[in-house]
Amino acid sequence: MEAVSPQSPDAPGHQVVRQCAVYHPDLWGDYFITHHPCSDETEAPWMRDRDEELREEEELTEALKRVYDADSANDGLYEVSLRFRLLREKGYSVTSDVFDKFKDEGGSFSRASTDDVKGLLSLYNAAYLGTHGETILDEAISFTRSHLTSMVHDLNPPMATLVSLALETPLRRSIKRLFARHYISIYQEEPTRNDKILELAKLDFHILQSLHRSKLMIIIDRWWKDLALTKTLSFARDRAVEAYYWILGVYYEPQFSRARVMTTKIVLITSILDDIYDDYSTLEESQLLTDAIQRWDFEAVDQLPEYLKDFFLKLLIIVQEFETELQRRRSLGYFTSRKQAYFVESRWRDEKYVPTLEEHLGVSKMSSACPLLASASLVGMGEVASKEAFEWVASFPKIVEALAAIGRIMNDITSYE
Repeated sequence: MEAVSPQSPDAPGHQVVRQCAVYHPDLWGDYFITHHPCSDETEAPWMRDRDEELREEEELTEALKRVYDADSANDGLYEVSLRFRLLREKGYSVTSDVFDKFKDEGGSFSRASTDDVKGLLSLYNAAYLGTHGETILDEAISFTRSHLTSMVHDLNPPMATLVSLALETPLRRSIKRLFARHYISIYQEEPTRNDKILELAKLDFHILQSLHRSKLMIIIDRWWKDLALTKTLSFARDRAVEAYYWILGVYYEPQFSRARVMTTKIVLITSILDDIYDDYSTLEESQLLTDAIQRWDFEAVDQLPEYLKDFFLKLLIIVQEFETELQRRRSLGYFTSRKQAYFVESRWRDEKYVPTLEEHLGVSKMSSACPLLASASLVGMGEVASKEAFEWVASFPKIVEALAAIGRIMNDITSYE
C-alpha cells in the first residue's frame, strides 16, 4: 500500500510516497491491564500453598535419576520412547540405539509396532529430539507419522485428540504452556487418570498463568504505554501481548520472569525498528538512521527526520538501561550490528532487487531477531549465564547462525503464505 507523507529530511513540505504495510490494530486493548484472574484475594495464596504441598523439585530430579539408572532392557516401545524423551530433554546422555530392538531383520521398524498407538505416539515425539546423523530417529519420524496419520480418524477420544495435536505440532516444537492446557482437557477424559496429578496440573497452569498475566500487565502499563511509540509511529505494529507470548515459547518457568520481561521489551523495540526500515522509511532516511545508530550518541538525533527523533532518543535510553541491567556483558552487541543489514534490505526494496538465496541469507540472518534473542535470553539464567557465555553467543557461533537461518526461512515462508 502506498502512503503519502510530508516528511522529508532535505526538503520540508515535499511529499514522499512510501510503500507502507497495513497491519491490523492491537487486538487486546486494556484487557491485560484491567482484567485480574484471581478475583478472590484468598485464592492465589491457597493455590500456591497447595502447589508447594504437591510438587517438590528435588523429588522430581531424584525420580528422573532413578529412571536413568534403571534397567530398561525388557521395556516396550512406549516405555523406551518415553524414557528416551524425558532423559534427553533434561540433558542426560542416552543413545538412539535403544530403538534397534524394534526393527525387523530388514532394518526397518517392525510392523508389529503399528498396533501400539501409544507406543507409536511416544516414539514419534521422542524422535524429534534427534541430533544430526541419527538416521534411526529420522526413520522413526517417517514411520510413525505415516501410520499415525492413517489411523487417526479411526481412533476414539481422548487418544484421537492427542494424536491430532502431535501430528499438527510435535511435542518438541510445541509451545509448552499451550500444550499443557490442551493436555489437561485430554487427560481429564482418561479413565485411568491420576486425580492428584490432574489437580497438580491445573494448579500449576493457573498459578503460572496468573504470574504471566501480572508481568505482562507491568510491561504494557508501566513501560509500553509510557513509550507511546505506536502513537508517534502509527504505521508500526502494536504487539506487546504477542511478543510476550512468543517469549513464553523460549521459557515459561517462574524463575525466569526477569528474563522474559527484558526479552519481551527487546522484541518490541526491534519490531518497531524493523517496521521503520522495512515498511516506511525511504532509502535516504534509512541511511540517516543507520548512521545515527552507528554514532550512538544523543547529538546524532539532529540529522534525523522529525518522525524518527523521538524513537531514536528513546532507543538510546532503552539500550542504556538494558546494558546497565546486564552489567555490560555485551549481550546487546547484536542490536546495533543489525542496522547495516536493515539498510541493505531497504536498498534492495527500493531498487526492486531480488537477491539470490545466498545473498538473502547472508544479510537476513543478521537482520532477524534470532541472534539478538539468543543472546538476550541468557539474562536471568543464573550461573550458566557467565560473561564467557555472553561473549560466546555474541561471537555468532555456528549454532546461532543455524538458528538465525531457520528462523529467517520460517518467517519468509509464513510471510509468503
